[in-house]
Amino acid sequence: TMPKEPAVLRQNILDTTAAILACGIDPKKCFLFRQSLVPEHAELAWILGCLTNVPRLLRLPQWKMKRASQNSEGTVGLLTYPVLQAADILLYKSTRVPVGEDQVLHLELAQDIAQHFNKKYGEFFPVPEAILSEL
Repeated sequence: TMPKEPAVLRQNILDTTAAILACGIDPKKCFLFRQSLVPEHAELAWILGCLTNVPRLLRLPQWKMKRASQNSEGTVGLLTYPVLQAADILLYKSTRVPVGEDQVLHLELAQDIAQHFNKKYGEFFPVPEAILSEL
């Protein structure tokens, strides 16, 4: 949600990929891809954003904290980021999602969006459940 120099962004992508592989993720056993190369993430985020009301997003604590830390009114990207997270989850029809406690409210938003979509258009998205780690 923050502008980055293109060269820095490219290096961050490489560094993150290296860190994921160094943690032991085996690309022969899982899919490793760059989300920005899959247009369906942004497309579904747009659709879900049209079903999500602004007051709900304004109540999320992460919005309030990050907006305050940026000493500004915040950006649309920052406000709608949780809808993109919901699209990331729902696009793959995920049923269980590992999250930290700081992301539980965002997962609850994804659950609410899935339920609202299903009520309006018929059963399509599973309602994802949180997997919380004690660590």
